[in-house]
Amino acid sequence: MEKPNIIEYSVFGEYALFTDPISKTGGEKFSYQIPTYQALKGITESIYWKPTIVWVIDECRIMNPIQTESKGIRPIKYTGGNDLSFYTYLRKVEYRVKAHFEWNENRKDLAQDRNENKHYDIARRMLERGGRRDIFLGARECQGYVEPCGFHQGKGAYDDMDLSFGIMVHGITYPDEAVREEEKGKMTVRLWNARMKDGVIHFPRPEECEIRRVLHKAKEKNFTFGENFTGLGEFEGGDVFGTAEHFGSCI
Repeated sequence: MEKPNIIEYSVFGEYALFTDPISKTGGEKFSYQIPTYQALKGITESIYWKPTIVWVIDECRIMNPIQTESKGIRPIKYTGGNDLSFYTYLRKVEYRVKAHFEWNENRKDLAQDRNENKHYDIARRMLERGGRRDIFLGARECQGYVEPCGFHQGKGAYDDMDLSFGIMVHGITYPDEAVREEEKGKMTVRLWNARMKDGVIHFPRPEECEIRRVLHKAKEKNFTFGENFTGLGEFEGGDVFGTAEHFGSCI
């Protein structure tokens, strides 16, 4: 990479649910107090993504006070009918996010799609238009919205505070993005000791997380130009969202 390829944006919404997996065992869901790395990565990929690139989340600022709200939910049971559960959501959330993209070094077959300037320009345009796909804050029912915003712009609720949130899920390493040799061809879950300093959460890179566990073997998804992959060619001759014939059919 010749440039940093950084985007900075604000993501906000009425509710968020970054589920602590420990709380799911009894059918309930309880949100972490802050977003996980994986959730922010998913939001960034909803703005713009191609398998040629990998988004890395650098930092996150917590702009609004952390507050929760519990709701009675009637989820569908696997055996049929409905159940009654209580989900605890974060309410009125807003975050500033700084992220950058790098080449996916596991995708040598997509090397011809590595046009740094075009990927960055398209990512910025997608951000200005609120993302290419729907934005969700941890769960489908939690609609989110994104807009360009300077990372240090505005006053955050915890700008002068340091907090620790204990051990949290950092994210999942999929086989096509694995950096460590022993994790290639496998799916791995990562955990970390989450801390906030002066209102900013500094995320370690996925390969730097020391608490990790291999879940199972997995295969990379195959992409073939002209079949299920168009790369930057999707945007040739179309609008900022790509041509109609490509949108929704190829990546």
